Amino acid sequence: MDRKTDTLSVLFADIAKSTHIYEALGDKAAQNLISSCLSALSKVAGQHNGTVIKTIGDEVMCIFPSATSAVEAGKAMHEATELMFAHQEQNLEPLNLYIGIHFGPVIMEDGDVYGDTVNVASRITGLAKQRQVLISQQVYDELEPELKSSSQCIDKTTIKGKSGEFKVYETIWELQDVTIVFNSSVDAFLSKSSTSCLELNFSGQAIEINGNKPSASLGRQSHNDIVVSSKSVSRSHARIELRRDKFILIDQSSNGTYIFVEEKSDPYCLKRDETELKGSGIICLGEKAGSDSPEAIHYRIK
Repeated sequence: MDRKTDTLSVLFADIAKSTHIYEALGDKAAQNLISSCLSALSKVAGQHNGTVIKTIGDEVMCIFPSATSAVEAGKAMHEATELMFAHQEQNLEPLNLYIGIHFGPVIMEDGDVYGDTVNVASRITGLAKQRQVLISQQVYDELEPELKSSSQCIDKTTIKGKSGEFKVYETIWELQDVTIVFNSSVDAFLSKSSTSCLELNFSGQAIEINGNKPSASLGRQSHNDIVVSSKSVSRSHARIELRRDKFILIDQSSNGTYIFVEEKSDPYCLKRDETELKGSGIICLGEKAGSDSPEAIHYRIK
């Protein structure tokens, strides 16, 4: 029996909503698609000095020698999954992933990995939303400065089997061309106590961004809080975050985001950048639209 201990990063990548994929495509086509995706994820792991321990259904488990290599792999896995569909002729949404990573001691035996680090990594993955890379405090502490600057604490939670509160961070992978400066822990926790509120209205749907829900995503794909089905809209087009009582709109799209402040006639275009929203106005994704357009998103700070 070959048994040893080591300190490693454990990553789980889980294909989101695989049941719906089987319903939409049928068993054979869905299985082929998921197998292709898992193969692509395994290839990415190898490219980042990782080792695939096993695949279970629609999930892959990998280990990495460092926190940085694991997080870089997690980001690349999301990108690789998108590339699979870049030239897809079928009207099929790209697969999305849930990714969770934890760093700590593990037991390695007969080609498998065991221990508390594996269990925590799995539970962090269970907290992830589609297209997120979630990491633990232990991973964050080990990261290189550049990756720390693109990671923010998004929650304090409890993990079954662990005492006390547990910090969970998100590493942003879709905003690589956007300059973001924030004090992640301070901003995230100040937002939770904020009394500020921004209301978004779109096509009969109303969403509030406040201390209880400090962010919202906008885009063409169904994982977004507000879905705008237009060819000019990117899959994950933009997001709005509450930071220290200010509402920050972040564009991460190909075509930009148009903002009409107080519904004035002259909008400005935000592209791969961020700006503070004030008062009220209209947000248009990908192209200009009038206030009565069905694709206009109305916002108001209350």
